[in-house]
Amino acid sequence: MTYLFWWCLALSLLDFLLMGADKRRAKKGLRRVPEKTFFLIALLGGTPGAVLGMYAFHHKTRHWYFKWGLPAILLLQAAALFRFLPAIR
Repeated sequence: MTYLFWWCLALSLLDFLLMGADKRRAKKGLRRVPEKTFFLIALLGGTPGAVLGMYAFHHKTRHWYFKWGLPAILLLQAAALFRFLPAIR
């Protein structure tokens, strides 16, 4: 269980920082982080950081697939965690 916590924390931090970096790059007109990268990291466990980063940096909030997709992934991951939590312990 602790490995799962640290894994998700690390990926959440990574996705959060990528949101901030991509926002800075967007403002400067530099090369951007591909959108599929955000979703891949989120699917691997970094969804909380992606959602927090999206709203903290006001980034990607106009894209429906981010606005609704990331919270949907988070809900599905939370449901799976609570469903399989007894098996993880």
